[in-house]
Amino acid sequence: MTVQPLNPVAIHLGPIQIYWYGIIIACGALLGLMIALREGDRRGIPKDTYVDLIMFAVPIAVICARIYYVAFEWSFYSQHPSQIVAIWNGGIAIYGALIGGAATTIVFCRMRHLSFWKIADVIAPSVILGQALGRWGNFMDQQAHGGPTTRAALENMHLPDFIVNQMLINGTYYIPTFLYESVWDIAGFILLLILRRVNLHRGELFMSYIIWYSLGRSYIEGLRTDSLMLGPLRVSQWLAMVLIIIGVGLILFWRVRKEKRPYYLDT
Repeated sequence: MTVQPLNPVAIHLGPIQIYWYGIIIACGALLGLMIALREGDRRGIPKDTYVDLIMFAVPIAVICARIYYVAFEWSFYSQHPSQIVAIWNGGIAIYGALIGGAATTIVFCRMRHLSFWKIADVIAPSVILGQALGRWGNFMDQQAHGGPTTRAALENMHLPDFIVNQMLINGTYYIPTFLYESVWDIAGFILLLILRRVNLHRGELFMSYIIWYSLGRSYIEGLRTDSLMLGPLRVSQWLAMVLIIIGVGLILFWRVRKEKRPYYLDT
């Protein structure tokens, strides 16, 4: 039986091709924005705040994601400088996007005289949900997969045929690590919605997102075959460990100091 992979191109407009990856990423960003707008309104944040923020954060995040990837693959790009801007050939890193997005949010909040932690807490569920959906863009492009496996092993996981078939790449079946991360992120989204009602101190919800995402990423990254390497571990594993330490450390620091920090549900 010949298995044909799904077409990564969604729409042909003459010489222009619109890829499913871009459509899925855009849908994830739009859904995240809608959730942030609704929750932000409850927390007394003007509706135009997140619309303005996303207009700056998204393009900067994409640029930073590319810079991050190129920096750790400099041995290749130093020899092929024309490929540095060829983002359509693949090569962006989610951690680079998160760093760029966080930096943009910090500057944005300073310019608007807003609390970064309040804004970050509200958008945390939106970000991790967007990441969950974005991994399906990797599915369409047959990227972010793990090592070789067998069709029988995939079928034993009770995966639908369309996922099993898409994991057949150049005659070999691969572990669907994109799916692992998507499921982990959806679980994180649900967890953050629950923690939102626990009424944590300001900043702790965003740090919970950082810890949860990094825990899952540190494990799943070890299963992938396309990771950026730094010594014995993947770059993302090193960064995940650093972020977990920072996240746990900040929460403990705030709790030990017992300073009067506002609560999440405070408007």
